[in-house]
Amino acid sequence: MTLDNLVSEIRKKRSFLCVGLDTDVKKIPEQLLIEDDPVFAFNKAIIDTTHPYCVAYKPNIAFYEAQGVNGWRSLEKTIGYLNHYHPEIFTIADAKRGDIGNTAHQYASAFFEDLDFDSLTVAPYMGRDSVEPFLAYEGKFAILLALTSNPGAFDFQVNEEVDKQLFEKVLKISTEYANAERLMYVVGATKTEYIRAIRKIVPDSFLLIPGVGAQGGDLKAVCEAAMTDKVGILINSSRGIIYASRDSDFAEVAAGRAQVLQEEMAKYLTD
Repeated sequence: MTLDNLVSEIRKKRSFLCVGLDTDVKKIPEQLLIEDDPVFAFNKAIIDTTHPYCVAYKPNIAFYEAQGVNGWRSLEKTIGYLNHYHPEIFTIADAKRGDIGNTAHQYASAFFEDLDFDSLTVAPYMGRDSVEPFLAYEGKFAILLALTSNPGAFDFQVNEEVDKQLFEKVLKISTEYANAERLMYVVGATKTEYIRAIRKIVPDSFLLIPGVGAQGGDLKAVCEAAMTDKVGILINSSRGIIYASRDSDFAEVAAGRAQVLQEEMAKYLTD
């Protein structure tokens, strides 16, 4: 996967939608519980109906790890299914890893080699040596947590009492890392007032933007602040799509929600 591949797919589908596969076995339709692998059965159904409207999928790894060995097998099946049947789709392992160098190498190997994800979310708190191992893989991307959408982001990332924000320091220093062209950044949709400042530091980098929909982010405001000549954004929606229905029509309803977002996104894309 290259950025040109991703941009080409965005232009083709008129969409920059990422569907989050935050699959909780307690929330999936009851009829799936008789399946050998209910989580994979749910994911497959969602993928089969929504892939025409999105360019990326983002399994949140915590939901799979919480199920132990069975959950990891479900994750393996999900990424295997995507890579085999939809290789044009950009895949994101939302694992938020961040540890010392030798440990980071192992995480990178697990997600980029064994599972063959295109990208991985990475926490930058431990600095350069905890990030650069993920950037050593050609055709793979590290998506650095910059300014997240949760309320606790203001504990550290933003401090209204100082001029220089921590998230700005993260952005500026990370651009100096080896293979920094393989960096993307997580920026919450609920923080649109900061996105213009972010774009001054990383004007061309792709931003993964959660928070549109269930968390209250505004798509129009995000697009106006964040889009670049090469689009430069992926908008993630998880619960608002995959749990739009808990009945037997869950996959079709999810597709309808994804299509609504795709059609709105198309308005902001120029040829």
